[in-house]
Amino acid sequence: MKTPPDIQQFYAACPKGLENLLFNEIKGLGVVEPRETGGGVYFSGHLVDAYRICLWSRLANKVLLPLASVDILRVDDLYDAVINIAWEEHLLAYGLFKVDFTGTNDFIRNSQFGAVRVKDGIVDRFRQQASERPSVSKDHPDLVINARLSKGKAGNKDKLHLSIDLSGQSLHRRGYRTKQGVAPLKENLAAAVLLRAQWPAMAEQGGALIDPMCGSATLLIEGVLMAADIAPGLLRHQWGFSRWRQFEQAQWQFLMDEAEARRAAGIEKLQQQAFEARGYDIDHHILRAAESNIALAGLSEFIRVVVKGIDDLKRPTHKVMDRGLIICNPPYGERLGEERALLAIYRQLGTALKEEFTGWQAGIFTANTRLAKNMGIRARKIYKLFNARLATDLLYFDIQEKAFVRQPTLANDKIKPATVKHNTPVPITFDDLTPGAQMVCHRLKKNQKQLRKWLTKNDIECYRLYDADMPEYAAAIDVYGQWVHVQEYTAPKSIDAKKAQYRFDELLSAIIVALKTDKEQLFVKQRQRNKGTQQYQRLEQNNNRAMISVTEPAASGSVNCLVNLWSYLDSGLFLDHRPVRQMIGQMSQGKTFLNLFCYTATATLHAALGGATSSTSVDMSKTYLDWAEKNFRANYINTQRHQLVRDNCTHWLNNCREGFDVILLDPPSFSNSKRMQGVFDVQRDHGSMIHRCMELLTPGGTLVFSSNLRSFTLDKVLTEIYQVEDITQKTLDVDFQRNKKIHYCFLIKA
Repeated sequence: MKTPPDIQQFYAACPKGLENLLFNEIKGLGVVEPRETGGGVYFSGHLVDAYRICLWSRLANKVLLPLASVDILRVDDLYDAVINIAWEEHLLAYGLFKVDFTGTNDFIRNSQFGAVRVKDGIVDRFRQQASERPSVSKDHPDLVINARLSKGKAGNKDKLHLSIDLSGQSLHRRGYRTKQGVAPLKENLAAAVLLRAQWPAMAEQGGALIDPMCGSATLLIEGVLMAADIAPGLLRHQWGFSRWRQFEQAQWQFLMDEAEARRAAGIEKLQQQAFEARGYDIDHHILRAAESNIALAGLSEFIRVVVKGIDDLKRPTHKVMDRGLIICNPPYGERLGEERALLAIYRQLGTALKEEFTGWQAGIFTANTRLAKNMGIRARKIYKLFNARLATDLLYFDIQEKAFVRQPTLANDKIKPATVKHNTPVPITFDDLTPGAQMVCHRLKKNQKQLRKWLTKNDIECYRLYDADMPEYAAAIDVYGQWVHVQEYTAPKSIDAKKAQYRFDELLSAIIVALKTDKEQLFVKQRQRNKGTQQYQRLEQNNNRAMISVTEPAASGSVNCLVNLWSYLDSGLFLDHRPVRQMIGQMSQGKTFLNLFCYTATATLHAALGGATSSTSVDMSKTYLDWAEKNFRANYINTQRHQLVRDNCTHWLNNCREGFDVILLDPPSFSNSKRMQGVFDVQRDHGSMIHRCMELLTPGGTLVFSSNLRSFTLDKVLTEIYQVEDITQKTLDVDFQRNKKIHYCFLIKA
């Protein structure tokens, strides 16, 4: 094998906006004269320098070893450039490799074609040298080849840049974050935020670190890694150079031993300082993920996370903390709803900083500086960064009285007029209600009192409070945590429209008083009783509200469910099926599960978290399957073992050749979707579907069949062929006992 040159040129790639930080970092790692460029930094050095940057860089995504840069004038030039490189110096003839190709031009119009031509050149090079040839492996390659095609501008020629990827998987993947929230910061971006906020200097002086909206704790973990002088790559076990033919094991082992020694010294230093970092969040489920990540990083001794909202943010009092950094990534408006709803968060954060943390520093990372201005503190400096392609700012504050400013009034908030309600009424009391509304108010309070002990005992936050209990006030009222979902039943034609509207207004007023809520927490829909082939339709085509995360008790503890209370008649969580879902969770441990007409796959959440070895969830709606995928992510469910399939359930069933231990069949009452041939009618068609499901059941398996058709009658033939148990009454919880026909449910066995 050819001896590699002593000094080589390398390239460290990084996210947009971090180039200067990366330049300073590489220089600090002992590299002489690095060169900053768009998207990264070039540097020259020995292989050990490249290894060191792979291990220690907190900012880079990749470290590349460039092999060639050639002009591309025609499609064959790409192949010719590749075949002329001595790949045998980098990869064994029987080895495995992967090609990462980016860029297009006039004749290489997609990256897949470019990757194939690079692969062909590598393979043919080996065929010229020996009888064996390497193979492609996307998951476990011995060598990763980075190929970037840049299109020339202003008369310049197109160029192909070929490199060895020494890092392998992106360097931002440290190895500690196996669980995360909905919109987490990448680790290298979190590190950049901390560096811009001067955290290393504060940590050196013994400052504390607090993240009041910590999510999965990325900022906290990265901050403590810096404070303890721990190499960010120390937890990784696989690198792009691990099976590269020119890998120098002795040099790498020297770096690893050095990093382990520095880690031990850094941990001891923090222990002597009694250092600790604090993280708070209102979501106890995401804090479980945070605790898992902290433990994997080996930092449980120094990072503590607690359920706490911004309105409870205070300086810790168990020891003196006279200086430190408040760092957080609050919601921007894109993720958690309208700007109007987020004003309170920023204002509460600003109030807490001014009242509790004078003398500290703060770094607020946000894509909405307009909201940040409502904190009432003047930023000392603003740094421009990018979160993926989203332009963001890090606002750096000295929390000193001279920086405090009067918070702007709503008139100066520059919030879009559409999100500001100018007709919000003066808060009403019971005495303000009409006699009719007072009667409804009494009923709601009575229902709430009757349910309270049951709700507390079973840890239930989503339930039905009222279902046309008083016929003249015909609506269903469901509670989702702090939100109230009101579905009005259409009044008969014999009732005057104005009178019906008056009664509905009385109902809403009663809800506000009885539940101590306001209009911002009410979501109101009119639910028409469908006839013929009508189906529910989306209510608001252009609504930008985000989904709400709620929890539901389960056999495994609890599951997270995302609900939408404004765009559809159904929220995404059928509350009456709560016991059915819990039963599915209990039945599925160690078994395979099939969910037909899965909707948002909430039953699959219970099955997966209950220990199902695998599951398949089938639905025809892309909207619902996208929703289901978000539910999976919210519960950290492995999508390789738990699959979502978009198909007509009848068609899918007829073509399925796989057996299942537990099957849930919960079809709609009817469907005439454009993707179906004909109309599905559950009363007419349930028998044939059940027969087919029973054919797919493994020996000893169970089919759970459910229908929401109020007039449903099970085909008697089924009871003659199979063991059928009517469990309808067992699957009606306390909040649905008033309506015995809300659904039917059966257990069916062979």
